[in-house]
Amino acid sequence: MEWTLVLRLLVAGMLGAVIGLDREYRAKEAGFRTHFLVSLGSALFMIISQYGFAEIVRANGANYDGARVAAQIVSGIGFLGAGTIIFHKQFIRGLTTAAGMWATAGIGMAVGGGMYFIGVAATILVLIGLEVLTLAFGKVGLSSISITFYTSQKENLERVVKEIHDRKYHLVSYNSTQETLGGVLLYKVDVVMKIRGHREQNGLFVFIQSLDDISQLKVE
Repeated sequence: MEWTLVLRLLVAGMLGAVIGLDREYRAKEAGFRTHFLVSLGSALFMIISQYGFAEIVRANGANYDGARVAAQIVSGIGFLGAGTIIFHKQFIRGLTTAAGMWATAGIGMAVGGGMYFIGVAATILVLIGLEVLTLAFGKVGLSSISITFYTSQKENLERVVKEIHDRKYHLVSYNSTQETLGGVLLYKVDVVMKIRGHREQNGLFVFIQSLDDISQLKVE
């Protein structure tokens, strides 16, 4: 019996790690170690929920609802998920990773409950959602990017804004501040916009690079 439960922990951990490897490959906040622990921990709590109180129930003849322990996993995983969500410069990162961790917890619960086929099927479907759907519909949706650069020529600010409008990008925010470095007045520009595809991002990046007196150009 004990080795069967250990097998459940192992399978749950490996399935979670598979999903985590996808997140690790894409340099997301939670990688394979986090997903491995989430899935394995969920399986462990599921096993405790099913078998951990069996002796007490048999000894005292008490009524016992094993689902009460497992139910806390669903709400408790939100604590970890919230830690992967980042709000920075008017856009949000980490929502997909947080949802993946929540699904990974469900996979761990399924395997912990002995439903191997459901756990494996859910893992495959999660990977389809993360990879296949991204490839199929990635060009349809908009992605947020942030561009920061310095320039001493005020005309460059107007040129960049005009280029953004000419390319029909959705401008989320635009912020320009003045800083003095080495006795030289510089304009620091932070732009957040929504675009489609990496080609559009690269095109704007090349345009800004072609302008005179551009320094510390950074894209996120």
